[in-house]
Amino acid sequence: MIVHPESIRTGDRVPHGGETDRDVLDFSANTNPYTPDGVEAVYERALEASRRYPDDDYHDFRTAAAAFVGCEPERVIPTPGGLAAIRLAMECSLEPDDEALIPYPSFGEYAREVRLQGASPRFVPHDELLAVDDGLLEDCQFAVVCTPNNPTGEATDPDALAAFAARCGEAETTLLVDEAFLGFTDLPSAARLEAEHVIVARSLTKLFGLPGLRAGFAVATGERRDALETARRAWSLGTPAARVGAHCLRQDAFVRETRERVERERERMHEALKRRFDVVPSDAPYLLCDVGDRSVDDVIASARENGVAIRDARTFRGIDSHVRVAVKDRERNDGLLAALGVLEADEGYGTDGGDDIDEGTRSE
Repeated sequence: MIVHPESIRTGDRVPHGGETDRDVLDFSANTNPYTPDGVEAVYERALEASRRYPDDDYHDFRTAAAAFVGCEPERVIPTPGGLAAIRLAMECSLEPDDEALIPYPSFGEYAREVRLQGASPRFVPHDELLAVDDGLLEDCQFAVVCTPNNPTGEATDPDALAAFAARCGEAETTLLVDEAFLGFTDLPSAARLEAEHVIVARSLTKLFGLPGLRAGFAVATGERRDALETARRAWSLGTPAARVGAHCLRQDAFVRETRERVERERERMHEALKRRFDVVPSDAPYLLCDVGDRSVDDVIASARENGVAIRDARTFRGIDSHVRVAVKDRERNDGLLAALGVLEADEGYGTDGGDDIDEGTRSE
């Protein structure tokens, strides 16, 4: 449903984190190092069921997703990952020559997906987006809010987001709220707004440690919901993704324990990393670090020599001296801190006080 063939010929791929060398600790991608108990058994049963096409209604998945974000099941649109939800929203909302308000620095795929529709991104600093003047808002047919923002990590205040959504409605601007990392917080989903011009995109794979499974969903209402449902690809989730996704979305204890661990470890890592870097406060499972006068290339190379991959944040628009590091569990985080030379000797490496492994299945 990409509407502008020329945009495909002139477009580029967007760099992402992710490390394929399994001997290297991967702190370049912001995924949970654990998965919920029972995932393997659910996947095994689903694999056998995959001899037939999935049930395209995805009733169980929709029900679990709706309970997770607090909406009615019929408002849930299953997609193969959060990025697929973003593309679907833009396919159904943008026309060639439209303009879209895009925050920066933020997820690079927003601008790419806008351009693939033949539309143009209008870049706004991420911390100024909600305060843009009415004239600019009225000029744009689409706007994106990422909460927590990637790579800076701060979550948007729900009341401020609701106020901005109301302004978007008055301007007849479609608002896409990307909540890929919101599950790591206890903040409410924008799905609660139930406004026809608001679309929510969610990713399961980061919170539940299964990025290769490709499961996510969009939430919409009214005619916008109907348009997304009509436009989504048939069998948009494979049977394993749908069944494992539904299982994960019901693991309340796992989600609660993950949030507590990430908050605890993020604070500890922030204190350690600020000995060497300027660290941006974060509500997300990652920290953005300004390396200052040091060479970003040297910091990345030095970490890798010590067995750790970190994200070159210069790939984000408007950033030229930063790296981004994920927040994992205590043992892995100590490996990162040691590789970056900020772990004090008396803090120990993998010492007592680490996270319990029984919170879920360790993802190796």
